[in-house]
Formats: sequence, C-alpha cells, structure tokens
Amino acid sequence: MEHLYQKFCNEAFDENGVLTEFSLHYPESYNFAYDVVDFIAAKEPDRRAMVWCNVAGEEATFTFGDMKRYSDKAAAMLQRHGVKKGDRVLLILKRHYQFWFAVLACHKLGAIAIPATHMLTKKDLIYRMLSAGVTAVICTSDGSTADDLLAAEQSYHGLTLKMIVRGKKEGFLSFDEELEASPETFVRPETKATDPMLLYFTSGTTGYPKMVMHDHTYSLAHIPTARHWQNVDPNGLHLTVSDTGWGKAAWGKLYGQWLCAAAIMVYDYDRFIAHDLLEVMAKYRVTTFCAPPTIFRFFVKEGIEKYDLSHIKYVTTAGEALNREVYDLFLKYTGKKIMEGFGQTETTLIIGNPVHSQNKPGSLGKPMPLYPIELIDADCKPVKQGETGEIAIRLSEQKQHGMFIGYYKDEELRREVCRGGYYHTGDTAYADEDGYLWYVGRTDDIIKSSGYRIGPFEIESVLMEHPAVLECAITGVPDEIRGQVIKATIHLTSSYQPSEELKKELQEFVKKATAPYKYPRVIEFVDELPKTISGKIRRVEIRERDQEK
Repeated sequence: MEHLYQKFCNEAFDENGVLTEFSLHYPESYNFAYDVVDFIAAKEPDRRAMVWCNVAGEEATFTFGDMKRYSDKAAAMLQRHGVKKGDRVLLILKRHYQFWFAVLACHKLGAIAIPATHMLTKKDLIYRMLSAGVTAVICTSDGSTADDLLAAEQSYHGLTLKMIVRGKKEGFLSFDEELEASPETFVRPETKATDPMLLYFTSGTTGYPKMVMHDHTYSLAHIPTARHWQNVDPNGLHLTVSDTGWGKAAWGKLYGQWLCAAAIMVYDYDRFIAHDLLEVMAKYRVTTFCAPPTIFRFFVKEGIEKYDLSHIKYVTTAGEALNREVYDLFLKYTGKKIMEGFGQTETTLIIGNPVHSQNKPGSLGKPMPLYPIELIDADCKPVKQGETGEIAIRLSEQKQHGMFIGYYKDEELRREVCRGGYYHTGDTAYADEDGYLWYVGRTDDIIKSSGYRIGPFEIESVLMEHPAVLECAITGVPDEIRGQVIKATIHLTSSYQPSEELKKELQEFVKKATAPYKYPRVIEFVDELPKTISGKIRRVEIRERDQEK
C-alpha cells in the first residue's frame, strides 16, 4: 500500500536520490475517490486516514474504510437531493471533517466541487454563485455564512439544495442528519479522468477572482508535492496549515498525501494562536509539516524551543518571503531545515527543493521535473543567468499534467495567460549559477527606478527582519528624476510608534542590508495593509491610493 502512487507514475532519480524525471499514466476512467480512497479502503480498511480535533476539545480518527463509507453515504444523499454529474457544488466548510466526506462525494458523483472560505460576504457569495452557476451549497453553521447565503438568494435564484453542517437552521437541510439516514453503498457511475473535478476562485491581487478549473488528473500531479517535497510518511501524520477554502488544502490535506497512503492531521480552529497549534503538533506527534512563513515567524516569537517537536522529520513552506533569521532559529531549535516551494492555484508544485536536495535558504529551489520551466522576457525570449524574467511553463500539444484546464467561462483570459508558447505565471525570478531560482515579485509589482528593475520581495524581506515591522508592502511612486522611487507602507508592531526618527532608522537598516539604491525613499505608517480575502497584500490598491493623492 505504501507504493499505490506507483500505479500512476514513472520516476527517475540522480545518484543522491533527488527526483529528476516524473510522468503520469492512468486509466481513462481514473477518479481519485474510487481509485485511491476506495482502493486503499478495500486493501487496508483500518489504515489511518485522518486525525481531527478542534478548539472545543473534540477529536476523532478516521480510517480509509470510514472515508469510503461516509463518502458513499454523502454521494447517495446528494444524488437523492438532485445533485448530478457536472453540477457545481459550493463547499464552505472551514476545517470540519465533513468537508472530506462532501468533496469525495462530489468526485464520486462527477459533480464539480467549489471549495470556498467562510470569510465570504453576501456580495462575494452572489458573485461566485452567479459566475459558476452554483446549484447546491453545503456550509458551516458557524458565523454568518448561512445568513449571508439566505440574503444572497434575494439576488441569486439558482440554488436547489442548501445544507448546513454541525447545526440546524431554517431553510437548510441538516447534512449530518441526512448523512446518517443515507445508505452505505453507492454504485460507481461513469466518469472520466479528463472530466472537470474542482473549481477554485483565485484571490488575485488585481481584478475579480478568476475561476480556475481542474480535472481529475490534477490529483495525481500532487504526487511530487507530497512525496518529493513534503516527504510524507505512509506511517506518519502530515499537517498542512490551510483552511479548506484555499487551494493550499488540495496541496496538503487531501490528494498527494492519500496517494502516498499517509494520514493527515486536521486542527479545526478559527483564530490562529501559535501556542495552541504547537500543542496540537506535540500532542498528536505530527511527523511532516507545511505552513506559510508567517506561521514560522509566530512560532519563533512564541518560543518554539519550549515544545517537544522531536517527532517532526520534515518541514516545508510556500506562499511568501521566509525571513532568514526565522529559518536559522527554526533550524537551531528543531534541527530541521525549512524547504521552500512555489506554485499557483492554476498548478501544482512547479518549483521546489525536493527530498535529498541541498537547499539555499531564501531560494524557491529548482524547477520540478513535471514542469518545463523557463524565465522569459516581455517578448517571450529566455533571459540570461542572473537576469530577472517571468516564470513561465513551456506549452506543447500534449496535456500538461498539473495545470488547470482553463478559466471557467473565460476562454479569452486563458488565451491571455497562455500565449507565445508559454503559460505566464505573472511571477518573476532570476536563476543563479547553480540553477536555483530566486523570487523577485509579481510582474505588475516590478519597480523601475533610475534604470534599475527592483522587485518588492527582497526589500520586504529585509524590512521584516527589523523588530518594528509587523507587515510591509513595497511599491513604486512616480518621480520626475528617477521615474519611480521606492515606497514602503509599514504596519508597525505594538511596541513601536510612527516617527521621523524611525523612518530614518528603517532606511538605514535597508541600506546596510542590500544595495543602497533599493532603500525606500518614502515611508508611510498605516494601521492596516489592504489585502485580498486570502490575506495577500494588494499592492495595486496602495498604488491606486497614491495616484489619487
């Protein structure tokens, strides 16, 4: 069972055991819910699939046998209430274990699951339901989600089924009661590997969210994510920090991990408290861990050395800048390197530091074998070593596994990002002499000052090392002489107050840590940075505000 993934892929390695080649093969009828979850359930029904706990102290362990049974019951339940192949089902389920029953049920039916965050407002819900043509919704009873859905129905009339989890509310069927009353058997219908399976609304830093569609083969492309980057253990317990509404949950809480027959740890919470998460990791003896860099920063501030994390074997991160000081302190207190990676909602892991490779702290790593990556200029020509270029995936007539199949109902947008023979990520980097890629920033965020092209990422990373800086964003503001000058918009920690003296201190701090021309000539202190619903800083909004001044 430890080698289930081998049914679907071919791999090759170098003399150090680093993955060098990877390709996929699968039957035309491949379906993750049947061919992975149910397959394991048939072979080892008692194999641990998930350990779940919440803030209230509830806890549960689910086996693969449990997952098959509950997903069959959920599929039968949804089918009984009219959900069919191709229907779009909105899942707003936080970290409740019912999410896994529901998403697997959608896969079994051939319905298209749309995971979403509970932070959506009425306006957000209307936009998503109208755009995707949602017919069914399963939501949490926590917070205002159910009320917002009822309010949204005044503007959207396409819902034929509304279900609520872990509670009851007028206008909603009880998911838990209906599930309990459903049969435990479900006859497998005809689905294809190339059928749409999953739809994510991206939280882009510009414009409205895009509807990213993936087919069933997307799950297989996460074998490298889990096996060759996160290094999950079939007999271990993997924890990725992510709400189920974000694409990161697909990366770390479902597909690759279960293809490797590894169990996942789910901690159901709303407000992140470093102490609580560390206690959970210690109590349940998590063996592999993945989280955004912000989590590690809070761990270090909390005093990570006070917790028993001796059972952790491997650690990964993605999503933003990882402060070198945090990296070094985590290594000092745990003995584990934090291995970085990079990808998008439209892809799986495209760049990373795979198992057995030597990382360079601060680097994204090297292109993963599944993806033909190049750094290109505005004319779609490869750039030279050391030059900044856009991270792009070279396209061919053959299917590029792991990549999205399109933007739902927006072929024009797909053509915009798939042009000149490349998929354009919109992110930039440069390659060093050893082939490691170093992130620079979004193409829209590049600052052109006095002939230099400057990415915000490096300057933000430096500023984050100063004890006064809680969060920051680097943008360019117009300047008659230099074209643009660098501006830092800074949210201070509670121990510091804005002052001209602090501005000068921060400017000198950056000058000493990087090239002098990169220091922020303009500094603005704010109480809060503008962000997308997923927490990404909207530098475009800062630029727009500056233009209005």
